[in-house]
Amino acid sequence: MMNSCNSHTVEPVVRPATQANRFYSGNPQELRQEVDSFLSLHVNSSTSQHVAALIVPHAGYYYSGNVAASAYMALNPKQPYKRIFLLGPSHHEWLNGASVNCEADYYATPLGNIKVDRETAQRLTETDSVFSYRPEAHDREHCLEVQLPFLQRYFALHSSQETNEVPPIIPIIISTNDYQKLMRMAEALKPFFTDENLFIVSSDFSHYPSYDDACQADALTGKAIETGDTNQFIAACEANARSSKRNLATSACGEFPIITLLMMLDGNYDIRHLMYQNSGDIGDRDHSRVVGYHSFAILRKKTENSFKLSDSDKKLLKGIALQSIKDSLDGKPIAKPDTSLFTTDSSLRQKCGAFVSLHKHGQLRGCIGHFGEDHPLYAIVAEMARSAAFEDPRFIPLRREELDDIDIEISVLTPMRRIHSLDEFQLHRHGIYIRRGYRSGTFLPQVADEVNWTKEEFVGHCSQDKAGLGWDGWRDAELYVYEAIVF
Repeated sequence: MMNSCNSHTVEPVVRPATQANRFYSGNPQELRQEVDSFLSLHVNSSTSQHVAALIVPHAGYYYSGNVAASAYMALNPKQPYKRIFLLGPSHHEWLNGASVNCEADYYATPLGNIKVDRETAQRLTETDSVFSYRPEAHDREHCLEVQLPFLQRYFALHSSQETNEVPPIIPIIISTNDYQKLMRMAEALKPFFTDENLFIVSSDFSHYPSYDDACQADALTGKAIETGDTNQFIAACEANARSSKRNLATSACGEFPIITLLMMLDGNYDIRHLMYQNSGDIGDRDHSRVVGYHSFAILRKKTENSFKLSDSDKKLLKGIALQSIKDSLDGKPIAKPDTSLFTTDSSLRQKCGAFVSLHKHGQLRGCIGHFGEDHPLYAIVAEMARSAAFEDPRFIPLRREELDDIDIEISVLTPMRRIHSLDEFQLHRHGIYIRRGYRSGTFLPQVADEVNWTKEEFVGHCSQDKAGLGWDGWRDAELYVYEAIVF
């Protein structure tokens, strides 16, 4: 049954610890000692700057507690969080959507209560109908509850937060294999996917194959997650399902929450694999039927000032653009450049956007760009050069006899960075990208050099003329900035 979260009693609503004495000890002292002992196993592990999300297992602590602790100890104790989004699968109810617990004020554990950010939870249910509140999805679900004692002990022992309390949580159970609905969830959650919030995805991995088969299946899905590519992860799960591994019921019970998380990522994230075990590694266990456990940390890059192009990089890109046009004139496919000429850490390999402009005797002869961060820079420049020469609808296709008169200008767009105030936007330096729902628009930084606008006018025109959101539509949209390296 679908319920509204609008009604609320005077007495605080506390979701009880239904899994105490099942997945973990119900005795506060024993539970504290158990969690602390797991965390202590990773006390010398390196922490990570700018952890945006974790993927953590949710089995009984005896089996997955060590792997879970490896994730929590990857957090940087100096990084404060305003709230924590908990995403997990439903083990009991099919929702064909997601349920956000916006009724409970607190989640209880034997170690005390954790506050729920009911206001944010309620906002999600109002943002998109794919989110609702279904009490039955939360009443006996264990996947989120088992994370809470780890959060309580981590923040008690390591947090720099003044109160050492766990930041308020937003509990979300995801239960649908509808790809479009998962995309809508990711779109609704992405505005919260910022430095101030932590996302935790709760998932175990292979269920019930033999020990060796679990290691193989989990290696495939784990490597797919490390790529950050949603399609590769889905393909890995499908490949495991088609395999001949006996008793393999699923590659990941949290497949759909993981997909939702991966959909929120772009080129500004690294995924770090932390640890793998399966239940066959714990004690003298039966190796014929096991469950796998991975942990991952998703790290947010700080890239705006680190993205650079050397003179040799620029020369290579100009050559790639020209060769792409020549190949097209000769009726050949775009040739893949010799990437051995690139340095190991070359920005030419980084996924970012670019525009290619062609000029003939100082007059524009074609300009096409790609704004996404889904292909390496060298590949984007080759494709955009071809498109600028032959597909710009404002001009007839470039002729061979014109080639010697063409000047190529390339504008490389540095990776985008989310901003939350126009104070972070610098006119003439930054381009702006505005997105709300399925509408988006951008102005390159050099647009500011062509008009006499204030930054408010710059963003207002972009919102109105490019994104179709109206003059003030940017105020409740996602804002991103980037720079353009023009040569």
